[in-house]
Amino acid sequence: MPEYRDDLTLPERDSGRTILTVPVGLLSSLVIAILALSGIGTRYYIHGDLNLIHSLLSLFFSVNLLICYWEACLFLRRDYIEARTDYWRERRRETGRTPIGDFLVTRVALTRVLSPTLWADVWATYSQYDGSYADRRTFGYNADVANGFVTPVPTLILYAAYTINFLPALFAGIIGVMLFWQWTYVTSVYFISFFVAKRHARLSRRELYFYICAFNSPWVLCALLGLYVSIRLIVDGNYTVLGS
Repeated sequence: MPEYRDDLTLPERDSGRTILTVPVGLLSSLVIAILALSGIGTRYYIHGDLNLIHSLLSLFFSVNLLICYWEACLFLRRDYIEARTDYWRERRRETGRTPIGDFLVTRVALTRVLSPTLWADVWATYSQYDGSYADRRTFGYNADVANGFVTPVPTLILYAAYTINFLPALFAGIIGVMLFWQWTYVTSVYFISFFVAKRHARLSRRELYFYICAFNSPWVLCALLGLYVSIRLIVDGNYTVLGS
């Protein structure tokens, strides 16, 4: 597997160094799994039940928290991303491999797992399908940067409230309506802007459905589920919609 480097040269094959490394895709999956299972397990320990809606939203919150960090890196390494986009484009021409897939199997040293430069490559590879993430003047770029800095706190509040019910259901419902509605609206505008700008014209049908539609649809579908839960919390005045 290639080994991650933060310059603009091709990643080198593992040279046998003793530094412990892990594939980027596996590392991301482990972070999401640990976050999601922590909430699901805590709820089961406290309330003695497993609820499908709570589990789905715990997974969604966990994914969003990880992506919020990536979105902070999008802002912190914006110049690097613009340059790195050209690197991945050239690498795709040379190897014929999918940039996102190539990045996910890249091995990174555990000492660098929090490096903003490392996670900037998430956006440099995604820019092969939507160039707005290499252009800070676009809606997609600014919407994701805003999500990265604005939504972590309310996400954590709702995650905790849904798990241990530490807030009155009315308050959790109000926060949820605000948070889930903005996810639904902003993601919908992103989809519209993507097609209005005709960025889909240069993509194959597979790339469009997989990298654009599938990657972004949870912020509409899960957000709509969250809106339903939030309204139920307000109307019911309790957490029974989540199994309590």
